Amino acid sequence: MPDEDKVVIAVLGGTGKEGGGLALRWAHRGHKVILGSRSAERAQEAAEAMNAVLGGSSVSGMTNPEAAAAAEIVVLAVPFAAQQLTVDEVREHLAGKILIDVTVPLVPPKVSRVQLPEGGSAVEAVQKKLGDAVRVVSAFQNISAHHLTKLDEDVECDVLVCADDPEAAELVVALAEEIGLRAWNAGVLANSVVAEGLTSVLIALNRRYKVPGSGIRITGVPTQS
Repeated sequence: MPDEDKVVIAVLGGTGKEGGGLALRWAHRGHKVILGSRSAERAQEAAEAMNAVLGGSSVSGMTNPEAAAAAEIVVLAVPFAAQQLTVDEVREHLAGKILIDVTVPLVPPKVSRVQLPEGGSAVEAVQKKLGDAVRVVSAFQNISAHHLTKLDEDVECDVLVCADDPEAAELVVALAEEIGLRAWNAGVLANSVVAEGLTSVLIALNRRYKVPGSGIRITGVPTQS
């Protein structure tokens, strides 16, 4: 992605492992990143630690509403139990923006068992709640945080990107590829149920085969140079 295309990205849940890993990689690629949290102090502490790793000052910390208001693209990387509450908290700041939802409907303690919410996709439910004013994109559910924080390593797992807005989907594909991931436009938002359910399958594989981060690869499709 050219320098003129760098954007301000808010990662709600950026103090967590998954959100923090994505934030770290985007900041490493030159984007301005805002970590969102229920606690501004906690977000600021996480931002300072991230800046120390990167040797810069491109990461800042705010409350979730402040982060969503200040960003061009908002990433929702909170636990499933907090998904709807967080969306309600920031929805007034989302109009006209892209919301990338990383939510996986895990229900502890049986996180290695697929437990999709009634009606199917947890991410599609967010699009229905927010309406057409927000372009919701599903992505990054199957990427292990274990891999994201290792900036010098390739991540051996593909990203499935689902959205009802093709332009928004392609932008997220580009953002994923920019941080060293191979991403695919996997169709409409309803298809997100596959990625959401697949995460529990990968957790089961991790446990059975004692690995930190199993993943998936899409084969048979020519990659673009």
